[in-house]
Amino acid sequence: MHVLKFGGTSVANAENIKRVIEILREKSVQGPVITVVSALGGMTDTLQRCGELANEKDDHYLDLFSSITERHITAANDLGLEAKAISSVETQLDKLNEILHGVYLINEFSNKTRDKVLSFGELLSSYIISEALGAQVPGVALKDSRELIITNSNHTQALVDITLTDQNISTYFSEENNKITVVPGFVARNETGETTTLGRGGSDYTAAILAAALDAAELEIWTDVSGMYTANPKLVPQAFPIPEISYQEAMELSHFGAKVLYPPTIRPVLDKHIPIRVKNTFEPQDPGTLIHDRVEAGAYTVKGISHLPDIALLTLEGSGMVGIPGFSKRLFEALSIRAVNVILITQASSEHSICIGIQAKDSELAREAVNGEFAFEISLGKIDPVTVEMNLAIIAAIGDNMKSHQGISGKMFSSLGKNNVNIRAIAQGASERNISAVIAAKDVKKALNTLHYRFFERQVREQNIFIVGVGNVGVRLLDQIQKQQQHLYENLLLKLNVVGISNSRKMIFDEDGIDLTQWKDLLEEGANRTEAGWFERIKELNLRNSVFIDITASEEVASSYPKYLKESIAIIACNKIATSSEFAKYDRLKELSKKYNASYLFETNVGAGLPIINTLNNLVNSGDRVTAIKAVLSGSLNFVFNNFNDTTTFHDVVHQAQVEGYTEPDPRVDLSGVDVARKILILARESGYQLDMVDIQNELFLPKECMDAPSVKEFYETLVRHEDHFQKLFTKASKEGKRLKYVAEFSDQKAKVGLQMVGSEDPFYNLDGKDNIVLFYTIRYADQPLIIKGAGAGAEVTASGLFGDIISLSDK
Repeated sequence: MHVLKFGGTSVANAENIKRVIEILREKSVQGPVITVVSALGGMTDTLQRCGELANEKDDHYLDLFSSITERHITAANDLGLEAKAISSVETQLDKLNEILHGVYLINEFSNKTRDKVLSFGELLSSYIISEALGAQVPGVALKDSRELIITNSNHTQALVDITLTDQNISTYFSEENNKITVVPGFVARNETGETTTLGRGGSDYTAAILAAALDAAELEIWTDVSGMYTANPKLVPQAFPIPEISYQEAMELSHFGAKVLYPPTIRPVLDKHIPIRVKNTFEPQDPGTLIHDRVEAGAYTVKGISHLPDIALLTLEGSGMVGIPGFSKRLFEALSIRAVNVILITQASSEHSICIGIQAKDSELAREAVNGEFAFEISLGKIDPVTVEMNLAIIAAIGDNMKSHQGISGKMFSSLGKNNVNIRAIAQGASERNISAVIAAKDVKKALNTLHYRFFERQVREQNIFIVGVGNVGVRLLDQIQKQQQHLYENLLLKLNVVGISNSRKMIFDEDGIDLTQWKDLLEEGANRTEAGWFERIKELNLRNSVFIDITASEEVASSYPKYLKESIAIIACNKIATSSEFAKYDRLKELSKKYNASYLFETNVGAGLPIINTLNNLVNSGDRVTAIKAVLSGSLNFVFNNFNDTTTFHDVVHQAQVEGYTEPDPRVDLSGVDVARKILILARESGYQLDMVDIQNELFLPKECMDAPSVKEFYETLVRHEDHFQKLFTKASKEGKRLKYVAEFSDQKAKVGLQMVGSEDPFYNLDGKDNIVLFYTIRYADQPLIIKGAGAGAEVTASGLFGDIISLSDK
């Protein structure tokens, strides 16, 4: 005997019912079938609401009844039922209408009447399905479950008389030889023949009772998902069906939000060790999940990650609790009297406090109950009034085999901590089948994805990237990411999702990753950008492993870094403003990075894509000490002085550098030496020295009139007027066989930048094009410095430096 139960979504309409009929047709080939069916999807709630409106004398109940009628008649017609069968459906609907009219007239919607009204959902669906099935498959019978299942008179939550019920079921099916028997779920009767219902999960309960009474080989629960999943697939896209799971694991997962099963309803089959298979009506070929008691240890120690939303946390604490017996008893009795269900309990070993998790809707009731119970102790100051925290949720890692594996809790909590998920309370039973934690409701999605990645997924490291600034460098970075995404995934197990992109006017977001082949068009149609709006949207998305990349020169953006770090969002900065600001601000960013476990990387602040800062960090971290630095740190200035000679003009060379993207829009930012001063300041700070910009001597080579020009256009005009000044600089150097280089130096805890003439013996002499060079003198590199040399300017290499920081984050 095969017992199959189909839920509301499986029989929601004629199209779905046709799928059910096909499944039953194939199953009946293997032997006799009993199928238990729910009401059409959502119908029980609709019937409930219809009765409530009638009880309130609200004439809108008639509109709701019309929709109920329309749904059932439409389904019957679409399934091709004969006129006689449709007439029977109409007759049942007329009976329902009479009951509702009675409720309307006498304002009586007791639990007894409620059961009568709600029963029509399953009675109508089972009749329609049996008629449609019988038209295609011979040997189909409809059996009213009220003739089989006997209960007490506790309406809406009736208790089953198992002995009498089993006897009825055994007698009926031993005498009948139907190929398929259709049974309405949820409904039963008491000993006087009145209709009762079995409460939440009643159709599952009906199926479990039948399977247990007949010693079925297996109970099949058909729903709209392909089994029980490792996590809620709506929140965790990578979740997958669990092939097999124990009864205990299934009940734990169901309790913590997996809606496939309602634990109390499967007790009859659990007691008889009858396996349950959860299948998908819409993907019948999927194997589903097998629930039984002979599950062997598989590849995964944790079987599932689940959660309960809408939780409130009550905390009772005070020195008067310590060593006094009976406090917990009084607490739970007070809650029990008010019918407040306790979901989670945790108590400190000091006995100074006890925390309980309850449903948020019960929070005020619980507060009143507890404060009332302990009013005397509170008045004496022995304990504090109960505190209630709202907007919480419980997440749980579940698995029978967790108890035999060390470190599961450590992995769970460390993973959450790295993603800035704060844990308010923890509970773990001695069975170690369930490790639960209370967290903020806003962190649920991030927490579920974090834990699922940690326990179930191939360890592909994922980064969710937000980029502000899509000028030359930003465009090239996005192009590099788009071209390398597949390579990184296949070779480095690194998945890069660009989730947000912004320029100074517009911003776009896509939680699943922006299409990098169309980002320009998408951005053009994006929302208007504000700094606050951009940050709040990132914060609202609350994605794990979030990375903010600043490719601007904006002081406003740089000043926002602390907000990102406090949300455990890593920062990769091309913008030098924050790193070269006052030392206190620089130091604060470093502290926040450590405190919130959020990386703050700025390799491209010095030398574009050259590994200057990374090399310096490695020197310092390995115990070496920097004693001096000498460097050419401006690719722009090096380009200018490598191309300026007695056959060119300074004006033309500077303009060429700007056109080719080597300078800022206002070239004075580069020519003033401020940018180089910032870079040597950053290197000195990363070497462990406490300097500020005012400590750096800047020897200007530009005439004052050039620096003071009110616009870029007028600045260029001043360069023409002062051409003789620049030619004299070149001539002097040329006569001495030297070349002009803009050099930064740091030694004896002092730094300076300025134009120098360097001879052929100097490492800087042959520095070509836009190259940078850095010489680190350290305790270990005292005689011969450590030299780093290469292209130090240009959008492509700067973008590659940012890309390098992105990749390095995956190892942190």
